[in-house]
Amino acid sequence: MKLEIGNFYVKDVIFGDKTFYKDGILTINKQEALDFVFEDEHIVEADLMIVKPGDKVRLVPVKEAIEPRIKINGDTLFPGYTGELSQAGNGRTHALKGTSVLVVGRHWGGFQDGLIDMSGEGAKYTYFSQLKNIVLVGDTDEEFEKREQQKKNRALRQAGHKLAEFIAQCVKDLEPEEIETYELEAVTKRNEEIKKLPSVVYVMQPQSQMEDLGYNDLLYGWDTNRMVPTFMNPNEVLDGAIISGSFMPCSSKWSTYDFQNCPTIKRLYKEHGKTINFLGVIMSNLNVALEQKERAALFVAQMAKSLGADGAIVAEEGYGNPDADFIACVVALEDAGVKTIGITNECTGRDGNSQPLVTLDEKANAIVSCGNVSELIELPPMETVIGELEALARDGLSGGWAGDEILGPSVKPDGSIVMENNAMFCGDQVIGWSPKTMKEF
Repeated sequence: MKLEIGNFYVKDVIFGDKTFYKDGILTINKQEALDFVFEDEHIVEADLMIVKPGDKVRLVPVKEAIEPRIKINGDTLFPGYTGELSQAGNGRTHALKGTSVLVVGRHWGGFQDGLIDMSGEGAKYTYFSQLKNIVLVGDTDEEFEKREQQKKNRALRQAGHKLAEFIAQCVKDLEPEEIETYELEAVTKRNEEIKKLPSVVYVMQPQSQMEDLGYNDLLYGWDTNRMVPTFMNPNEVLDGAIISGSFMPCSSKWSTYDFQNCPTIKRLYKEHGKTINFLGVIMSNLNVALEQKERAALFVAQMAKSLGADGAIVAEEGYGNPDADFIACVVALEDAGVKTIGITNECTGRDGNSQPLVTLDEKANAIVSCGNVSELIELPPMETVIGELEALARDGLSGGWAGDEILGPSVKPDGSIVMENNAMFCGDQVIGWSPKTMKEF
């Protein structure tokens, strides 16, 4: 399986009379793009904005991020979801680098939504403050969930996924500035020099806790709550096979942009044939019942052992209940003789003194921490708010609150905020972006 990603490095994004890309400038016909968004009858309100690094802009509630891309052979960008099923991870895909489509609620937020600051102290907490973002801000007629804390956000999120492909059509027939090539030989067909290297598998645990369908991450359009762990070519992950869901406190989330650009996969590819033999990805799950957790751990360990893995990296999208899946998976791999490193965030409380993971085991002795979800963050007012700032306090965002006996409300009268790291959009960056490190005292 050979994937070529043709990169177009976006220096600036502007609105104009037509949508095209030239000399690093992405020009978007705003009305044309909005007309496309309104093809979904459930979108009742929408606008398109552009925000760039350094802008004095706060976005909330942020629901999704997608890199604009187009497949050259005409296949849909997200097979099984935005179009017919097709094989992801093969052929040529063109990508507009340095930019994303951000999906933001005009009014209503929820447990799974987050905040992005494009400048100031808050900008350091999320990767997306570094990008030139095309912001789709809107509302839908999905009245049944507007005041629910947990939302599927179907119409708005899918509009963002489709818009990312719509915008990227402008580079479909252009010659990219750079081509990244990702290709792994079949596991049993690799040369002897590669086989001598330590064999490593990457175990991804995307969010799949909700038994009610429509909230979880999707794999080729299939709800991951209904899957058992499966072996995947890493190219599939990089090429649209998996889509972020609408569940999980937001700092723990992996957006679709994160899957498309997974830094851990890219680093494993870089080391393949040099320091390691990269076997591929085991896509696992995070479920609620103990038996489901144990079943997944057994599948992962058996698969890794059958593939001949010497080592594994396990990363979880979430915390709390999913910690049990995460630790069970690490322990099962260690018991199978596979040396394992875990990547996760922690929930150590606002004072940092609580147990970091719900479940612990002495075999999980190599953990990379990506920060504390409960860390308190205080940010000054921002000049412009896209969305609705009050959503942070009113709508049950995982890091915000309407009132606290000590701290008061998350949103202050002057527009300043106090919140937990929980509400930072994809802030812990467990996917591999995280710049956080440990402090010694």
